[in-house]
Amino acid sequence: MTDSVRKTDAEWRAMLSPEAYRVTRQAGTEPPFSGALYREAASGNYHCVCCGTLLFCSDTKFDAGCGWPSFWAEEGEGRIRRISDYSHGMVRVEVRCAACDAHLGHVFPDGPEPTGERYCINSVALVFQGDDGQTVQD
Repeated sequence: MTDSVRKTDAEWRAMLSPEAYRVTRQAGTEPPFSGALYREAASGNYHCVCCGTLLFCSDTKFDAGCGWPSFWAEEGEGRIRRISDYSHGMVRVEVRCAACDAHLGHVFPDGPEPTGERYCINSVALVFQGDDGQTVQD
């Protein structure tokens, strides 16, 4: 389990871009195929844009063709929290950063083996840190 990160709304607004704030703090969704990390193919790790928690590894990233970065597993247990989501007339499972409660996206049961899951994650909710030292963020 990760340490809890708490900030005021004003602190979140000051540190995040308007789009990252809308997505992570207000459970928004970025347009498909628009994120800088959708086509990122380098080796490295994906961290929460709000608190820096390691969430995904490039080894589990795959092209689901859905328009958002997709992963078949999270990096370690207890970093992501799942919540039932009944919005927009659908039944889905929302995923949030367990450390700071940032909305990340959703997880679906149509991913590849070995998990059969597809974490469909907003690019703007992530920061990529490549093994070569490069950092990419929307």
